[in-house]
Amino acid sequence: RDFNERCAQCSEVNWGLTDGGRFYCRSCHNVTERTREVVNTDFITNSRVQTISKGLRKQENNDGGCEWYICEGFQLVLKKQAEALEALGVCPQMKDEILCNFWRCYLQKSKQAYCKRPAGETVKALSACESSTDVDSDPERPSLLHLLSLSESEGDLQTDCSFASSVSKVSESTSVYSGSVDGSLYLMKNQKEQLRMTMPMTLSFCYMALLWLREPITLSELLRFVVEGHIPYLNVFQHFPEKMKLCGLDLRIFCVESWPVYEEVFNKMHELAAFLDLPRFPDITDSCFLHPDMLCMKYLMEANLPDELHNWTCRVVKKIGIGEVDFLTLMPGNKSTRKVKYDVLAAAVIVVVLKLLFLLDDRYEWLLSEFAEERNKNNTEGGPYFEFKKWYEVVKQSLDVEQKKLDEERAKCLWRCEKPLFYSVKNKSKVLKRRQMVVNLQNQFGKLSGSVQRAEKPNPSSFQLSWSEENTDGSCFHGHSLKGVLQEKCGLLTAMNPDYWLCTVKLCNEKLCGHLAHYREVEFPQSYHFVLGLFSFLLRIQPSYIHDEVCMVEHKLFNKKLYKKLKYNTVLRK
Repeated sequence: RDFNERCAQCSEVNWGLTDGGRFYCRSCHNVTERTREVVNTDFITNSRVQTISKGLRKQENNDGGCEWYICEGFQLVLKKQAEALEALGVCPQMKDEILCNFWRCYLQKSKQAYCKRPAGETVKALSACESSTDVDSDPERPSLLHLLSLSESEGDLQTDCSFASSVSKVSESTSVYSGSVDGSLYLMKNQKEQLRMTMPMTLSFCYMALLWLREPITLSELLRFVVEGHIPYLNVFQHFPEKMKLCGLDLRIFCVESWPVYEEVFNKMHELAAFLDLPRFPDITDSCFLHPDMLCMKYLMEANLPDELHNWTCRVVKKIGIGEVDFLTLMPGNKSTRKVKYDVLAAAVIVVVLKLLFLLDDRYEWLLSEFAEERNKNNTEGGPYFEFKKWYEVVKQSLDVEQKKLDEERAKCLWRCEKPLFYSVKNKSKVLKRRQMVVNLQNQFGKLSGSVQRAEKPNPSSFQLSWSEENTDGSCFHGHSLKGVLQEKCGLLTAMNPDYWLCTVKLCNEKLCGHLAHYREVEFPQSYHFVLGLFSFLLRIQPSYIHDEVCMVEHKLFNKKLYKKLKYNTVLRK
């Protein structure tokens, strides 16, 4: 009550005390360096000690390990991932301001820190232990964690020792073995309402922080950097301190045997934002990288398509209103707004524009290519006409090469940790010897098969396919003209093609079946499938997700015509 200074982060005066005696803001969870001053030093003699002092929790065990908690492990993972993103050029405040505050809020909401003692089954399990110990059971004290800044912690979070000793006794009484203090309890507890932390959720945290800062990194790029090894995810626990022993259920929590899936990380991010009761995110305006106009420009360059197509993508974005701030900005917990996948949406707009101009029905685009080829033979002035057939051949050749490289890299991926894991001093020599034998055998087989040693990781890039206009072989189509497919009408350039085919007439219920439309390759033209496959490679997602967005854009674009057609069909049936 005597501490009336305003919080440096949110300017509120709403302070609480951590277990360590430091002040933290109840509004934004900012922890200060100020500690509570002792006003009264009087004490009652011959009183019984009721509280165990801090600093003794991290006592070493016989095998050289120490007590640690699952949330400490996840904090280390987030710290490593945030540092990797900083190295990629992300704003430095992401780690210690945005991501750290999200993490503190999550710990409070999930009742792991800055709250009363956890209630429910855990307290019942601990009641027997607490009744036999001389520890403080005051429920008003913040429980379990006193969280430091992500840059200050090395997995050494100060923990309520009374709770730690109790959990240790419960862990020892269970038959399931775990290196962490609460590993078995972590998987036993029913945390559906509390949104239990998982490895894919660490990426949801990172993406949420990137989105808050409006950083120029899409979710597909984030996941690609993970697969390429620029952001720690696979076997990240090998960076844990030596004293944090992992075994049993800990490996189920931190060991991953598959790459993160776009949909899972995306959906968890939205669940997380709603769970934390976050306010409306900063506005996505037309000057932000995540705006469809900006992303369409990027993907047109990467797909080696003419620059003139950008005017058409901007027209589509403006006509259907998907470039509006309210449509693009995330509002957590608002179920009436659609969750926007910025990268997938931009790719879908490009696909719709290609259908508007070239139809993509395996016939019309080839006729236009023949016409453009004839005009290019006689054209001596201006840029060449865009030939869809030639573009298809050039891009397909490059795409096949890159896809083969990607498949080879995935086949060579070592899912097992390079750092040997041993859980006791007795087994250390055996594990190290066995690991050395494996490495020697791999080297010998590598020499016999003539395989080349793996080169160093290339520097990360936002572009997977690069095309230079300086090439004399004509493989770059950025400067090509669309005159062969456009005509002037009433002072405006319109498509020569008057037709358009819809992917689906009626959209499905996304909540019931998970998709707005069903995609089967055999039911659609090969040109359309090739374009979907191209953007599927660039975004590293399934073509069906891009197809969903294409259907959504089409229904927004032709909403009035579809409504009239459906109404006319209903009248005929009656």
